[in-house]
Amino acid sequence: MKCSTLLVMASLAIIAAACNGPSSEEKISNTQVYYDMTPTAPCLDACAPPPPQNETEEAYSTITENQFRNSKSDPLSTFSIDVDAASYSNVRKKLMDGNLPPADAVRIEEFINYFSYNYPKPEGKEPFTIYTEYAECPWNSKHTLLQIGLKGKEIDAMNAAPNNLVFLLDVSGSMDEPDKLPLLKRAFKLMIPKLREEDRVSIVVYAGNAGLVLDGARGDQKEKIIEALEKLQAGGSTAGGQGISLAYATAKEHYIKNGNNRIILSTDGDFNVGISSVPELEKLITEKREEGIYLSVLGFGQGNLKDNTMETLADKGNGNYYFIDNILEARKVLVSQFGGTLTTIAKDVKIQVEFNPAKVKEYRLIGYENRMLAAEDFNDDKKDAGELGAGHCVTALYEIVPAGSAESRTNIDDLKYSGQPNTNTAPDLATVKFRYKGAKKNDTTSLYLQKVVYPLAAVKEKSSANMKLASAVSEFGMLLRDSKEKGDASFDEAIALASAAKANDAEGYVAGLIDMMKIAKDLKASSAPAPTE
Repeated sequence: MKCSTLLVMASLAIIAAACNGPSSEEKISNTQVYYDMTPTAPCLDACAPPPPQNETEEAYSTITENQFRNSKSDPLSTFSIDVDAASYSNVRKKLMDGNLPPADAVRIEEFINYFSYNYPKPEGKEPFTIYTEYAECPWNSKHTLLQIGLKGKEIDAMNAAPNNLVFLLDVSGSMDEPDKLPLLKRAFKLMIPKLREEDRVSIVVYAGNAGLVLDGARGDQKEKIIEALEKLQAGGSTAGGQGISLAYATAKEHYIKNGNNRIILSTDGDFNVGISSVPELEKLITEKREEGIYLSVLGFGQGNLKDNTMETLADKGNGNYYFIDNILEARKVLVSQFGGTLTTIAKDVKIQVEFNPAKVKEYRLIGYENRMLAAEDFNDDKKDAGELGAGHCVTALYEIVPAGSAESRTNIDDLKYSGQPNTNTAPDLATVKFRYKGAKKNDTTSLYLQKVVYPLAAVKEKSSANMKLASAVSEFGMLLRDSKEKGDASFDEAIALASAAKANDAEGYVAGLIDMMKIAKDLKASSAPAPTE
């Protein structure tokens, strides 16, 4: 048995011991990097790569789809924003490989929020603008849709606060595949030209043990950073908890007051040595978040993806979760959206919609199942919620059964008290309320905004490109999930809606969406059971 990865140390004696690696408490000089070396002596079993993984070892959180709510008995809908986009690119990878995704891999809000929308840019003191639109529902002509959008203020990355970045990189044996560590290294190299002299970069790696291979390099030391990335090789088990502990210690050592102090964890999601339980990791990450050190997560590869763990860690770390399925996605996350990926402009952003029973009989929020909050959480500043990055868009869609409809989707009896005849004559469809905190560590008190929505004529053909795109993506997600709320949804209609929203698709993301829809349509057709005679 041979060990594929060793630390280069100052003496042969230390080299011989390096296979066991440093403990999470040890500091290793930034001149030490992981090289691909083959020792003549046998190594411990932990140095050998694990056996190949298969797709059944992927793990996703169960999604229980949001149901319709009665606006008389339950007029408030409260949720945390979500700008993660991992679900979309993970599903794209599966479709491009010729496989339909498991239903729980499809988080529709992440499909919607993968795209940028043509919302007005913020001009005042607020960190985001609010956009609303009301239109006919494409998959059920008797229903309508309410679109709520936020557009974050853009910040020039070259003039942003200095970055203290720790790249926490998984170099375990499971990462030894073309779409994992090799793609990871190429992805991070795209990011290096964006760094400035005032930025600091450290690299922590973990396999059987954790080690520090680059310690606080200046952002203008680009060759040094790239060289450290190039020399990384995969091998060993996965001491993920140990790596996270060392990464936080490193981030704390180089902490920049009023700067962006962030760990970027990049892995296929498997943590099997050391602190590995999700509750333990959550506790650690939550504590460090309160100290002003945030955590974002990049997922790589198929077959071993622990999507549920990675989403949770990013959520608790005030960061975002992305899945890098190809170099174009790496460019989108780490170059095109560099500022939004790294720079938070608003923390704990919560949305609460109060529906007017005189206009809305029933409603349901499409997606956001794992971001739902209790009504009282909206005014509780201790309740954690999502973060908005610079330039990011957040979009939510509500499907509505209009007042006066004979249809009922909630299947509850009429209420004796709140079900009394409604004397409300307000013209409002709904009032949308927002709470958020500033981006600084000491911003602990939320600020409040609201917007009243009026039920203008809901005509599908007159809806904007924003509504057409969000509707198309939602319809696509429901078809992939085989949602019981999909109504008359079809791939052809979703494709037509997306095609009508292509006008401003400079980066080709909508064109890529349409390709995915066509592939999914064919895969669904080929997997359908043959009709019985």
